[in-house]
Amino acid sequence: MNALEHFEKLLEFETDCWDVHEDLRSGKPDYVILDVRSPEAYGAGHVPGAINLPHGRIVEGNLAAFPASVAFVVYCSGPHCNGADKAAVRLARLNRKVKKMLGGMAGWKWDGFELELEVGSHETGNLDGSKTGIPA
Repeated sequence: MNALEHFEKLLEFETDCWDVHEDLRSGKPDYVILDVRSPEAYGAGHVPGAINLPHGRIVEGNLAAFPASVAFVVYCSGPHCNGADKAAVRLARLNRKVKKMLGGMAGWKWDGFELELEVGSHETGNLDGSKTGIPA
């Protein structure tokens, strides 16, 4: 594998906070953003529009609201956390398209992007913006 192939492959499976923010700003995200941290961490602030589904709860039944063709972008607390990697593995094992958002919440805050505060968690959303509860 040469350098070009290596970096092209990385971009296939990784994105960054800036690109996610730009997609949200332009209204064109063609993926679902999953915050895979605890409900408490999610409630304290998360990427706008993100859905809380802790990585240990990523199973087919909790993804049933999403067509198999839907792609996911996952993030956790930051580079010191491997929750996003664990979530990506679970999604990939379920044959779901997935990218990891590099930097996680730490990167999001570092870049100065806004947080969304929400009391609710254990939710999954549909592509039309509605939310469907997932039992804890």
